[in-house]
Amino acid sequence: MDRTCGDPVLVNDWHIIADLTALPHGRIRMARLLGVDLTAKKSETGYTVKRLDTNEPVAATERYGFLWACLGTPERDIVTIPEAAETDRHIISGGSIGVRVSGLRAVENFLDMGHFPFVHTGSLGEEPHTEVQPYKVHLTEGDEVLATECRFFQPAASPTASGGMMVDYVYKVVRPYTVALYKSNPVQPDRLDVIFLFVQPVDEESCIAHPLLCYLKDGIDAAGVRAFMQFIFGQDKPILENQLPKRLPLDARAETPIRADAVSVYYRRWLRDHGVTYGAIPARH
Repeated sequence: MDRTCGDPVLVNDWHIIADLTALPHGRIRMARLLGVDLTAKKSETGYTVKRLDTNEPVAATERYGFLWACLGTPERDIVTIPEAAETDRHIISGGSIGVRVSGLRAVENFLDMGHFPFVHTGSLGEEPHTEVQPYKVHLTEGDEVLATECRFFQPAASPTASGGMMVDYVYKVVRPYTVALYKSNPVQPDRLDVIFLFVQPVDEESCIAHPLLCYLKDGIDAAGVRAFMQFIFGQDKPILENQLPKRLPLDARAETPIRADAVSVYYRRWLRDHGVTYGAIPARH
């Protein structure tokens, strides 16, 4: 049964509801967020977003090429991405991809290095390099889940990679439906490419993934970056949609974790601590 969201941490936060390139001037676009149907319109004075059930306006703003909405009262600003202000990076959308699964599942999949050799064979992984080496996970002072010292062999780690290499990763879960990945750049080893994945929870068992790509420009054009991201996500989509249950179980006993899932275990505990129930199967007490 579909339901609207009652989790304050989600209702009072900002979520992407549209890529601005898909919102032409004067046209009304339909969107759905946390089980609520919305209309969005661009006018001379900005963007107007209204609930379809009550026709009441909701808070809306634009940033990073996306339209954002908050169904409640915003308690904090949209995520800050310092790399988005660096002029030697491509700052582009990776496309908006609908997935028939809980957005929390999409975030957890993004955190999972263990699937690289089997789902992304020839690009992000390959056999026999299947082992996920031990890494560290902790909670930052800013209340974010941070996984560091993540390393994985990848035959084609990025559009600019000329061969296989050990890639350094840092994962950061910023909000329940927002996760960032910082990874080695093959051309500039002292800097990192950055991918933010903003997941729009359409309802409890479907979502739209909005990747924001902040790639260094050396050796790659914007189209190549976008195509690479869409190729990778195209491989993830059917795997995600075949996961059962479609909502993410938060009970530690529901799905047996392995050592490689350390960040997933931490993420689920962090969701429980923040009172997230939408898109999840709550833990039993």
